[in-house]
Amino acid sequence: MGILNGNPKDEPMHYGEIFVVWTASTVAKGAVSCYKAYLNHAGDNDLKKILNDLVDQASLEIKELDKLLTDNGIAPAPMLPERPEVKLEDIPAGARFTDPEISAKITMETAAGLVACSQAMGQSIRVDIGALFAKYHLAMAGLGVRILQMNKEKGWLIPPPLQMKQPE
Repeated sequence: MGILNGNPKDEPMHYGEIFVVWTASTVAKGAVSCYKAYLNHAGDNDLKKILNDLVDQASLEIKELDKLLTDNGIAPAPMLPERPEVKLEDIPAGARFTDPEISAKITMETAAGLVACSQAMGQSIRVDIGALFAKYHLAMAGLGVRILQMNKEKGWLIPPPLQMKQPE
């Protein structure tokens, strides 16, 4: 197998792996910035807890992905500037995201993240990169379950049409 045997960390990344790792790092940096902004808008404590956990997860991903890129001689995208904390009362009502809006957005982003992780796992030939995205997939799945439970408990879930009557 030549260069593709032994320790996966010694193997070169192929262009698809480079792109997916760089993109995932960049998306995670945007997520940290966005979720911190949502924290300024959120009023519900359960939603704030999940947002903080999303920030922590994205921050972990940035650290690990940027190290992977740097170790392979690839410059990661720069971090976005830190967002200042703002009191909820200082945000005008018409400019503020509501808790159900924030929850819907993080629900969609978590679902999209699961798909992106699955795609990254499928295209990786380096075992360590596939395993890294499998780890992120598992973490996102857990966060997704918590978000779904919160949406149901708070009455924020808007289900699609439900089939209440079984066809005969």
